[in-house]
This record gives sequence, structure tokens and C-alpha cells, in this order.
Amino acid sequence: MLDTVYRDFGTGYVPRWHGDIIDPAGAYLLPARHTLLVALDAEGEIVATGALDSRGPLHPPNPRHVAERFPCGVTAQLRRIYVRPEHRRRGLARRLVTELLAFAAADGGYRSVYLHTDPRVEGAEGFWRSLGRVVHDEREDPGGGQHVMHFELPFHPGADLPAAAVPTRSPSIGR
Repeated sequence: MLDTVYRDFGTGYVPRWHGDIIDPAGAYLLPARHTLLVALDAEGEIVATGALDSRGPLHPPNPRHVAERFPCGVTAQLRRIYVRPEHRRRGLARRLVTELLAFAAADGGYRSVYLHTDPRVEGAEGFWRSLGRVVHDEREDPGGGQHVMHFELPFHPGADLPAAAVPTRSPSIGR
């Protein structure tokens, strides 16, 4: 995950934004309502990650109306959906999201699923538009905000989720 903030985001490690990357166990594995999934290739290398937590977006830095719409505790926030460039466009991110939505549904306490993304990352905007709907695009704000897009994904707690459509020889995913 850490290499992504340097390679894809160009920001490098920023403690107030990326503390969960340094302590993934504390952020995603110890809290019962949080999870972190990793996808491994045949050699055991991590090729993708996906996380979910119950912390909704905070204001600031996010727009107030976004933070109010997705409160902590009842919002499943998708985080750290990263796929290494050489493994992209194979259905891996979609499979991670499907697994995370199933985790949120099984929890029983979430009412909505939220995420934000940086549309400057190649393929990110199109991928998330294919899965959800934009609730706020900061590029349209005066001054461009943080250049972040905020999304809500369809979520129906308790509903059966369709299996992810992925190639049969895809990397394995586990918690």
C-alpha cells in the first residue's frame, strides 16, 4: 500500500492521511467491524489490497454535507483499493469490492457504503463510476477542493450478493 501513495498519488506518506498503511493490523484487523483483504499472486507477492472500516468521512477535510450523509458507525467506508499496475483490468478490484460488500452486509450494522478516490489515478474514475454514483466531485468546487471524487455504492444489507465475475486463474484473496 505504501508504494501506491508514492507511485500513483505522488504525495508520499502523509501521516494524517496514511496512518493506517503503517499499522494495518490496528486499523483493519483488530476492530471487529473492519477488514483488510490482500490478493497474492502464485509467488505469494501482494498484488492488490482492499479495506473496509466504520469510520465515515470527516469534515474537514471532506465537504460537510458528505460527512453528514455518511456518519461514522453506520457507514462502511472502502479504503485502500489498490491493484498493482501489471495486474489491473483482470477483475481483481471488482472481486475485492464484492468481498468487502459481502463483509459489510454480514456485519448487519452498516446502512451505506462510501468511498473517495483520486480521479488522477489511471482508471479510478471509470472503475468507480461503473460501480456506484458520484455524490460530490471536488473538481467542481471553487478552487478544485482536494481534487477528490466521493462515491456511494449500492448496498442492500441482508441481500444475497452476486459472485464476482473474475478470471478463474486470478490471484487468491484472503484476510
